[in-house]
Amino acid sequence: MLSSKKKYIVSGNSGIKAQQIQFADQKQEFNKRPTKIGRRSLSRSISQSSTDSYSSAASYTDSSDDETSPRDKQQKNSKGSSDFCVKNIKQAEFGRREIEIAEQEMPALMALRKRAQGEKPLAGAKIVGCTHITAQTAVLMETLGALGAQCRWAACNIYSTLNEVAAALAESGFPVFAWKGESEDDFWWCIDRCVNVEGWQPNMILDDGGDLTHWIYKKYPNMFKKIKGIVEESVTGVHRLYQLSKAGKLCVPAMNVNDSVTKQKFDNLYCCRESILDGLKRTTDMMFGGKQVVVCGYGEVGKGCCAALKAMGSIVYVTEIDPICALQACMDGFRLVKLNEVIRQVDIVITCTGNKNVVTREHLDRMKNGCIVCNMGHSNTEIDVASLRTPELTWERVRSQVDHVIWPDGKRIVLLAEGRLLNLSCSTVPTFVLSITATTQALALIELYNAPEGRYKQDVYLLPKKMDEYVASLHLPTFDAHLTELTDEQAKYLGLNKNGPFKPNYYRY
Repeated sequence: MLSSKKKYIVSGNSGIKAQQIQFADQKQEFNKRPTKIGRRSLSRSISQSSTDSYSSAASYTDSSDDETSPRDKQQKNSKGSSDFCVKNIKQAEFGRREIEIAEQEMPALMALRKRAQGEKPLAGAKIVGCTHITAQTAVLMETLGALGAQCRWAACNIYSTLNEVAAALAESGFPVFAWKGESEDDFWWCIDRCVNVEGWQPNMILDDGGDLTHWIYKKYPNMFKKIKGIVEESVTGVHRLYQLSKAGKLCVPAMNVNDSVTKQKFDNLYCCRESILDGLKRTTDMMFGGKQVVVCGYGEVGKGCCAALKAMGSIVYVTEIDPICALQACMDGFRLVKLNEVIRQVDIVITCTGNKNVVTREHLDRMKNGCIVCNMGHSNTEIDVASLRTPELTWERVRSQVDHVIWPDGKRIVLLAEGRLLNLSCSTVPTFVLSITATTQALALIELYNAPEGRYKQDVYLLPKKMDEYVASLHLPTFDAHLTELTDEQAKYLGLNKNGPFKPNYYRY
């Protein structure tokens, strides 16, 4: 399907001095991504990714943990506030140490906090967020607070929350509603507690996956009268924003962080290149050398997964629908196949397409004994886990986030995190890479919040390339890197400003 293109001008004064962040007045192009919404309702398609789970939330709770639901506990932090809901507020000190470690690997956020704190560019901002709650996102939240924002937060994934970090945030005064192993009902209850609070109404949304945006549209549509904009990080959430835009239902401007250069080329690629091995090793203790692996999808996430597994000596196959990505896979030395051609022989199946039903019950039935099945995409729709909840199959929990699904003939597959995001559910991710994405999110919030009325219409926008370059430049000192500067003659020859942007909008890195 060909994408239509529309142009907008992204410019401006984000509340930070021009010498610190210079947003060039330039035309930005973004791809409208129309999709067909079939018979399933938009509401269902939006809410499915984070909540379709057919086992109890406690299935991945360690037996040593207190089994009492956090919703049934009466907890207060040291200041006497009870406006939060976490697993155990007493874990706050441990969580604070994790946040302090993360700060050392997030130089751009710390620099932004230091440079812009005096001006408070987010003063008056009331940000409601729904992201993974980890030490890295805690640094982002506390940076937003240092820049003047009030924040309320829920988790976008029921398995990725670090309980001790949530406790540390609650102890610091952040209204956080999240814990590892939420049920479907808990998930939506936490989001509602962030949004539906007396005397407080959000004017900005920071989302990861689209569930928060969906909930406000569904339950509190009048809130959008005061909301200035949405910042969305994931490919799944961005896809849904374009759906809303196409249907004429997007009533506020939205920033597409996922397709920014710094997110696509760093978080999606380098983060997954390292974390795929970590997630698989922690859950299965397997050796990768000689194993046959099929990776479904060769976008930036798939590229990272394939590179890591190839380097470990695995035999890697790739499935793709896009001929350009398919050709890249072939040129990178991977064999392009259809899934049903290799499903009987592979040892590991990894999905990273952002699509639904990539691995169906038919595929699962044909897998060999011991095949490991996991997902590296944001949405849990890629593997048809629901089809495995049938009387003839037996589920056996092996360890946290690891299930054996056993067929009547004794064959079993190893399903990780019930088909949810492997790296954040089963392991951790590199902090430095998340610093890049988190800084981009912070700058996008600053831009949308401070934009004069009329600059952005009710549509989806890409970030200006100058912002991408600025985020990258903040991370270079970590490597003691020294950029070459153009001479006046060179800049004139190339037709560039000496301070950037250095590439046209259509450039593909």
